[in-house]
Amino acid sequence: MADDDTFISKWQQVKRDNRKRLADYIFKHNCLEINVDSLFDCQVKRIHEYKRQLLNVLHIITLYNRIKANPGMDFVPRTFIFSGKAAPSYFMAKLIIRLINAVACTINMDPDIGNRLKVVFLANYSVSLAEIIFPAADLSEQISTAGTEASGTGNMKFALNGALTIGTLDGANIEMMDEVGRENIFIFGLTSAEVTELRKKGYDSRSYYEHSPELRKALDMIQEGCFSPDNHDIFHPIVDSLLNKGDYYLLLADYASYVACQEEASNLFTNQKEWTRKAILNTAGMGKFSSDRTIAEYAQGIWGVEPVQVPVNCKVLKR
Repeated sequence: MADDDTFISKWQQVKRDNRKRLADYIFKHNCLEINVDSLFDCQVKRIHEYKRQLLNVLHIITLYNRIKANPGMDFVPRTFIFSGKAAPSYFMAKLIIRLINAVACTINMDPDIGNRLKVVFLANYSVSLAEIIFPAADLSEQISTAGTEASGTGNMKFALNGALTIGTLDGANIEMMDEVGRENIFIFGLTSAEVTELRKKGYDSRSYYEHSPELRKALDMIQEGCFSPDNHDIFHPIVDSLLNKGDYYLLLADYASYVACQEEASNLFTNQKEWTRKAILNTAGMGKFSSDRTIAEYAQGIWGVEPVQVPVNCKVLKR
C-alpha cells in the first residue's frame, strides 16, 4: 500500500487531522497557534540528561539563529513538541525543562520567526495526552547517547502511528532499523563502541565548542542570558556541565551529526509522497514488536512454560 496513491492521500489526510487535533489542544492549553502543515517534531519521554532533550534544544536554537540571520531563507516549518516528567529531586532535568520553556517563549514571541518555528512543552504528561501526541507526530526523537538506553518503547509507539524516527544506534532503535530498513530511519551520531573509545582516549568537549561556530553561538546565548533576561545566571549549570564538567553524555560530540541528520529530515519532508511512503513502511514494520510475540518468547526462552488452550465455548465463572 505504500505506493498506492489513493491510500497515500487518505493517510496524509488522517495525519493532518491528527495534527489539527493536537494543535487545538495546544491552543487551548498553551495559548499558542500552530501551523498544522509544519513538521511535528516530538520528543516525549522522561526528562533525563542521557535522553538528551538538551541536544534537541541546541538544534532548535541553531535553527532560530539561521532564520534570524537570513529571514528570507527557504525553511521547512517545524513545530517542536516536548512532554514528560522529571524526578522530584533531579535538579538538572528540571533546569532543562525551564530552558525548553524559556527558549520556547523567546522563539514563539519573535515576529521575525512567524509560524516557521514553534516550540511547546506540554505539561502533565499522561496516557490521555499521549493519545493525542503520538498520532500527530511526523518525527520521533530517540536521541539518547548510544549505549545508555535499555530498550525504549515510545519509539515503537511513534513508528506504529506513522512517525519517522531520528535516533542513535541505541536500544530498540537498532531492532526497529532492522525491521523497517536503514533507508527508512534517520540514524546519526556515535555508536556504543565509538562512545567507549572516545571516553577511553579522552573526550575534550570544549574542542567541539571551539570548532563549531553555530554550536558556540547557541551555548553562548544560553550562558549570556538571551533566554533568561531576568536572571542571566540561571542556566549557567547547564553550560558548565557541557564545557567544564566533561559533557558525560557527549552532546557536543554528536551535535554536528545530529544537525546534519535533521537537515536530511527537512529535505525529505518537502517530498510529501516519499515521506508518507516511509511512514507507511514504518508502521507496517512494527509487527515484530507485538506484545503477543514478546510474551511467547519470554514463555519459551525464560519461563519455560507452555500456553494453555482455552476452549472457545468456555464459560467465565462469576462470583
